[in-house]
Amino acid sequence: MVRQFIPDAEKVREQLAEVEDRVADAARVAGRDPGDVRVLVATKYVSAEHLGALHEAGVRLIGENRAQDLVAKHELHGEAFDWHFIGHLQSRKTRLVLPLVSLIHSVGSLSVVGEIEKRAAQVTDVLLEVNIGGEASKSGVALTEVDRFLEAAAAYPKVRFTGLMCMPPLFDDAEDARPFFSRTRELAERLSTTWSGTYTFEQLSMGTSADYEVAVREGATIIRVGSVLF
Repeated sequence: MVRQFIPDAEKVREQLAEVEDRVADAARVAGRDPGDVRVLVATKYVSAEHLGALHEAGVRLIGENRAQDLVAKHELHGEAFDWHFIGHLQSRKTRLVLPLVSLIHSVGSLSVVGEIEKRAAQVTDVLLEVNIGGEASKSGVALTEVDRFLEAAAAYPKVRFTGLMCMPPLFDDAEDARPFFSRTRELAERLSTTWSGTYTFEQLSMGTSADYEVAVREGATIIRVGSVLF
């Protein structure tokens, strides 16, 4: 049975404020503007009926992992939030996700790129999911395949990559994730030069409840938190 969080609006508000304070501190340590980092609340384990508590707590940006859950939650709370899709995206589910979100974080297959091209009404911003740790259990494009992937994806003009998403291996010590975040930032910097005029790689979706401060210090522009709030 999947565990569900029942959020308490007041507690979420307090925890969100603490996360935002920590994000601001981490950004300043790195010489960055705290306003350049967005806090996304991952709602995989929050049911549609309980999303209202998040809105009451001041949450405005949420990320959903499953297409069917996104549809159900959007039906009830569509206007309350800015919706992103952050889970593994199957090409056959792309048609469900595309009209409901402002950003897909997890584009990692050419079949999904093709589906977006076919179904999008206009140019659509997405993030390229990179398997930064080379883990067989995780989705995303392997580091050695990123350039070939983008060369193939360039044939689909309605799909515009604006950044990268990564999820490093899970460590007990958040500092151990730092090299993976750093590697993702360095890749984004290189790709921004290589693909200048076609794509930008200014957005970095990286860092979760376990390691978001380290991710911000390494350049994250979107952090994805959940359990730390609930």
